[in-house]
Amino acid sequence: MPTDHELALKSLLYRRNLLRWIKHAGAGHTGGSLSCVDILNVLYNRILRVSPATFSDPRRDRYIQSKGHSVEALYVVLADRGFFPESDLATLCGYQSHYVGHPTRHVAGIEQNTGALGHGLPLAVGTALASKLDDAGFRAFTLVGDGELAEGSNWEAALAGAHYQLDNLTAIIDCNTLQITGRTRDVMNHEPLSEKWSAFGWAVRTVDGHDLAALTAALEQPLEAGKPSCIIARTTKGKGVSFMEDVGKWHHGVPSDAEHAKASAELDAAIAQLVGGAA
Repeated sequence: MPTDHELALKSLLYRRNLLRWIKHAGAGHTGGSLSCVDILNVLYNRILRVSPATFSDPRRDRYIQSKGHSVEALYVVLADRGFFPESDLATLCGYQSHYVGHPTRHVAGIEQNTGALGHGLPLAVGTALASKLDDAGFRAFTLVGDGELAEGSNWEAALAGAHYQLDNLTAIIDCNTLQITGRTRDVMNHEPLSEKWSAFGWAVRTVDGHDLAALTAALEQPLEAGKPSCIIARTTKGKGVSFMEDVGKWHHGVPSDAEHAKASAELDAAIAQLVGGAA
């Protein structure tokens, strides 16, 4: 298992790479991809029992990205894990490319097509229930954006997950407090979030969504027997790039040449500092 230091370095490299491919493609959900990088990093490098070699194994763990618009982060992590060559991303959002702006099963390593908000959690509930019915033993994980919690399908799925006692199911809320039209509290307030999920019958833990050790501790085991787990990951939209952090306009946006150079320089400096600190 990689150390926290090794994972921290991966997160910086992932951020730099996803910005590179968004810039190259001329399209991408930049802020939300940057906010969920650390979550995906921990999932794919520490938690999920899945790899390119085991992706057809019916006992593999399942990951479904409900906030499908932040697929750029998922692409760079899957490439790093060997599901496909990173060079494939040169076609991102290009004509007839499978690497489109939302997850699709045409891409190696992706379990389900997603992008319609409120879609992923219901899929994850069904997947976890299938694992129970088949006695397959795998866990199901889904990443949900806090803005998409306004979709009622999430709360129907939350009821079902608790009703069927799906303790092999974990929903991670990327709670960066911003969506395309503003603050989630202003668009459709969902706080107190922890109390809501608890009232729906889930075991709940709130963590810093950029703390790799805290994420690992929250995700490595189900929180409570007989209950699905909800991890509320408090994150920062645009994390890792100073002028993008907590700025709503970067929900979707392509940096200019100057902005991309500045962002890359910041990430390169952070990488150099982290590598130097380990020397």
